[in-house]
Amino acid sequence: MGAMTTSFDWPQALRERGLRVTRQRLAVLEAVAAHPHQSAEAIHAEVVRTLPVITVQSIYTVLNDLSAHQLLRRFDPPGSAARYETRTVDNHHHAVCTECGRIEDVDCVHGEAPCLDAPASLAMQVSVADVVFHGICDQCAAGRSNHPAPA
Repeated sequence: MGAMTTSFDWPQALRERGLRVTRQRLAVLEAVAAHPHQSAEAIHAEVVRTLPVITVQSIYTVLNDLSAHQLLRRFDPPGSAARYETRTVDNHHHAVCTECGRIEDVDCVHGEAPCLDAPASLAMQVSVADVVFHGICDQCAAGRSNHPAPA
């Protein structure tokens, strides 16, 4: 499930997971689908446009519930607030720009989890290996070349 549009049948997806269809859940799903990799606060700012009385705490509750039911994926970039996306059914990673904070999806080169092999000495059966690439996106790099650092 990549970025979804509002044409995706979120009510059906909720029902399939045994969840009630509520305006709050639908608004959060649509906000995350429209703007993946946003924090709870940014999602709140989007949802409050259609549901003016919804609180940030309600957003957190809905995000946790939808993540627990695998309608959303929670991504915890190091040194940043948790981010959310609707791309939940595949094994992918993320690239984070260290200048502007932009986050992009990176498909797993193996195609299935885990993308990395754990050392044989690890006494654990690994099901997921998260990889986060850090770097400078093309836009920020272009901005640097247009504005050289002062000497």
